[in-house]
Amino acid sequence: MSSLKEKYLEEIRSTLMKRFAYKNVMQVPRLEKVVVNMGIGEGKDNPKLLEAAVRELSLITGQKPIVTKAKKSVASFKLREGMSIGCKVTLRGEMMYDFVNKLINVALPRVRDFRGISPKSFDGRGNFSLGLKEQIIFPEIDYDKVEKVHGMDITIVTTAKTDEEAKELLRELGMPFRAA
Repeated sequence: MSSLKEKYLEEIRSTLMKRFAYKNVMQVPRLEKVVVNMGIGEGKDNPKLLEAAVRELSLITGQKPIVTKAKKSVASFKLREGMSIGCKVTLRGEMMYDFVNKLINVALPRVRDFRGISPKSFDGRGNFSLGLKEQIIFPEIDYDKVEKVHGMDITIVTTAKTDEEAKELLRELGMPFRAA
């Protein structure tokens, strides 16, 4: 069991139970899954970029990504239905907690001019989305071997019913939110 998960199970659960006056332990919000997505627009023209993105995402998350394909044809983007345009990984369990721990404690502090994460990125149902401009902030990525710098979207799905509960859960996990 990871240290973050143990910390969550003990300290965070009791803190959230007191703060929101839950009557049952099962009402306390918890992380459900983390989805990491890399959209590679040039992947349709250059398959090596897509292969590199898959390799880098598997290094970052520790899990093999699936290649995402276009659902619709868009003529202005020269895109046809079924073309490979990105990759994504869905993390659950131990790997999810390890990734969140690495994101909060290692990767985010390496972002240039980092002042905290916007607290406005919640969807109204307790899920949080975060966009990163560079994959090179993760320590597994060797800057010299990167063909092209890609961004990625990270969505943290929780069992919280409201944004306030989810924000408090992420704050307890150590997410560095910017002052509003």
